[in-house]
Amino acid sequence: MGPLKWALLGVLLSASLFAIDSVELRRNQPTERISGSAGDVLEDDPVGRLKVFVYELPSKYNKKILQKDPRCLNHMFAAEIFMHRFLLSSPVRTLNPEEADWFYTPVYTTCDLTPNGLPLPFKSPRMMRSAIQLISANWPYWNRTEGADHFFVVPHDFGACFHYQEEKAIERGILPLLQRATLVQTFGQRNHVCLKEGSITIPPYAPPQKMHTHLIPDKTPRSIFVYFRGLFYDVGNDPEGGYYARGARAAVWENFKDNPLFDISTEHPTTYYEDMQRAVFCLCPLGWAPWSPRLVEAVIFGCIPVIIADDIVLPFADAIPWEEIGVFVDEEDVPKLDTILTSIPPEVILRKQRLLANPSMKQAMLFPQPAQPGDAFHQVLNGLARKLPHNKNAFLKPGEKVLNWTAGPVGDLKPW
Repeated sequence: MGPLKWALLGVLLSASLFAIDSVELRRNQPTERISGSAGDVLEDDPVGRLKVFVYELPSKYNKKILQKDPRCLNHMFAAEIFMHRFLLSSPVRTLNPEEADWFYTPVYTTCDLTPNGLPLPFKSPRMMRSAIQLISANWPYWNRTEGADHFFVVPHDFGACFHYQEEKAIERGILPLLQRATLVQTFGQRNHVCLKEGSITIPPYAPPQKMHTHLIPDKTPRSIFVYFRGLFYDVGNDPEGGYYARGARAAVWENFKDNPLFDISTEHPTTYYEDMQRAVFCLCPLGWAPWSPRLVEAVIFGCIPVIIADDIVLPFADAIPWEEIGVFVDEEDVPKLDTILTSIPPEVILRKQRLLANPSMKQAMLFPQPAQPGDAFHQVLNGLARKLPHNKNAFLKPGEKVLNWTAGPVGDLKPW
């Protein structure tokens, strides 16, 4: 890059931050309520609109697994654990299954971690099949619908396809026994075999208390234009390159590693959360899956999420106006990121900041302990309530069978 171009980039950075600062783009921007139906949906109260029966399973399906590896409580897949805990004490819970609208099976299928903390989904299909066999043998409710009035939390990379590599997840497909159930999952991508119609897409788990301890003063200026920390290449799993993140992260690095507008690195500093609060834009590119905790972190810290993941289905999209609070960039347009972001007028940036400052927006992205009105737990319940009443086709005729219990890879049919 020639000296002239460096100088121009320096001027561009200064001009961008000056334009933003001239309209006082700070962390304490006034809030703006989401207009129209989206705001109303976000603030819905599910209590009184549905009743949920929680199956009591042997502890080997949940509590004992967690006791074996408490790291699962802080993993980005921990929503399955906290959803279980929430429902046990929730006012929507009923102890009478005859009056239930929905049935929940607490299975911790993601709590199997390597020493490095990476999830291993290979036992998950057998574990889930075992749990379904158990509830179908001991209660009559699964058999009358074959799961059409049941929901399962499956926060794996590719949901109930139970694999972290997309190609193999597509090959596996959704576990056959879950074909009629409602899936609550972090994975969401349009026209994808691992996202069935009617699924509820949720945010990944990010520890609320940890983020709260890293809040910085409201008046701190946002002096970083674009921020990202994470992998650009996954040499261990993708040695030839190009497959990981469909090449989008590699394109970010190759095009902007020397651009002063971009504060990007593979290093994860202790000031990571603080840095996000000093940034105007936070990159949220796909990795192995289209989603990541960065999306939650960006919203919580008021950093405008730049979503680079074609066809992504975002959490609670019927309640959160992602088009208004974020910036969407096609994967093929990554080389033009600098032009795209510097072309956004300051007044548009300001409005996105005001929307992000809305407490209800932040609350909807979190699974706090204890639960709070409007949080992610309640957004899941709102999603379930909006599906009621169940379609008449959900209930099978006596003796009618739809699901094939012997379908799927041979390894999945082995006892768990």
